[in-house]
Amino acid sequence: MPSMKEIKRRRDSIESTGQITKAMKLVATVKLQKTREKAESNQAFFETLYTTMADILKKSSNIQHKYIRSPLKNENSKKALVVISANRGLAGGYNANISRLILSDERFNKDNSIIYAIGRKAKESLQRKGFIIEKDYSDLLEDYDYSDVIDITKGLLKDYESGNINEIYLVYTYFKNTVFHVPRILKLMPFDLSDDISKDEIQKKGFTIKKSQFSDDEKLIMNFEPNEEDLITLLVPKYLSSLLNGALLAAEASENGSRMNAMDSATQNAQDLIQHLSIQYNRARQGAITQELTEIVAGANAING
Repeated sequence: MPSMKEIKRRRDSIESTGQITKAMKLVATVKLQKTREKAESNQAFFETLYTTMADILKKSSNIQHKYIRSPLKNENSKKALVVISANRGLAGGYNANISRLILSDERFNKDNSIIYAIGRKAKESLQRKGFIIEKDYSDLLEDYDYSDVIDITKGLLKDYESGNINEIYLVYTYFKNTVFHVPRILKLMPFDLSDDISKDEIQKKGFTIKKSQFSDDEKLIMNFEPNEEDLITLLVPKYLSSLLNGALLAAEASENGSRMNAMDSATQNAQDLIQHLSIQYNRARQGAITQELTEIVAGANAING
């Protein structure tokens, strides 16, 4: 059994760690209250925007536009993954789940995909697996506004139009509630009329389909004014920027929720260890006292004997 000195030193160390994790939990809780409100208020707009664009394009199969069909592919074209994670750890499985989702998806590998990273943790994890980090926007997480999101969108569209990338995916963590945070991959471009924007596929992604969308009349054609070319050119950048902004809000709330839960578990574990070590310390102390009394009694008996 460890000595009382060793047990006391370990207990004091765990008490200090427990105080730190408790403080981190309180900080994460305060941040969660703010970010959750933003994420939840934006969620309806996020889903409606995605499904509305899908609804428009489902009825626009006659349109020929650079944003709807894949650009001319060349041997250097890659799939672009806009990956949103955190700059810091101690958030449970939040960062690891994002990296694991990408690595487990057969569509992506280090040879056919490049990373546009927003968050250092997933960037570092994927970089160790051999993925190329095309651009790193991790500093934006400390303080960003919508103009920064627009700049990222412009860079993505520029690379898309030049043929450097032929597909754009968004990888982030969907904020369901304080406890459940779901990593998700959304295909943003090109708009594949036969796959990602179908009703079944959208429902599989966890979105809600309103009754007013996806009319059963398959012959319905979408009309554009003044013309589809100008309108699609105007809508798509705003669509990408809005989805990216919504994903950042959801990811921020998920990060704070994950960190709060992780620090709560760590604090509880520290308390359990402290209780266990206190019992060990009391047993060791009682054993030392008993041994001293035994030695005193044995010495007195030897003198009297």
